Amino acid sequence: MPSKNRPARPTIPSETYRAIRAKQTQTTITVYQAYSAEIAEPALQAQTFVSPFSRERMTWIKPSFLWMAYRSGWATKARQERVLAIEITQAGFEWALWHSCLSHYTADETSQEEWQKKMRDSPVRVQWDPERDLLMRSLDYRSIQIGLSGEAVGRYVDEWIVSITDVTDTMRKIDGYLRNEDVDAARECLPDETLFAEAS
Repeated sequence: MPSKNRPARPTIPSETYRAIRAKQTQTTITVYQAYSAEIAEPALQAQTFVSPFSRERMTWIKPSFLWMAYRSGWATKARQERVLAIEITQAGFEWALWHSCLSHYTADETSQEEWQKKMRDSPVRVQWDPERDLLMRSLDYRSIQIGLSGEAVGRYVDEWIVSITDVTDTMRKIDGYLRNEDVDAARECLPDETLFAEAS
């Protein structure tokens, strides 16, 4: 049953152009971020984000492991050499969804004036990008990115984070398997991601 203090989770069809797929438990969902060691090491020690992480900048979280691999080049791009798996509460993730606004205007969903107002009022941005397969080829459905700013960053850092794990070695191991054309071994290393609506 949904909480009296927040609406029921939106229904996500099993097959849809836009769907949230993630590693999850009954109460948590895992998202990914890539940083330099300068930010990653203190975060791992504190099990939350601390200086030099900036709360003043928008921070983007990604539930898709493969999209994070694509974005970071398997943890090889500059200032993205360390990939972190951040386990957060499902309640926090839902709060972000319910306080979000699309990062770009979509004519078939609202008027431009309404979208601009929502953009000004919302601390969360949502962006949908083509999901990727193991070989980084674009798939025919979209994966979500969630940008947190203002109040949302504070909630993320202070309330939602359950644990932070370094998955850089896993990223690089998969990359190594792929370079050796061992796709099956690479696939065995991937986290089990399911539709967010199926979590509980």
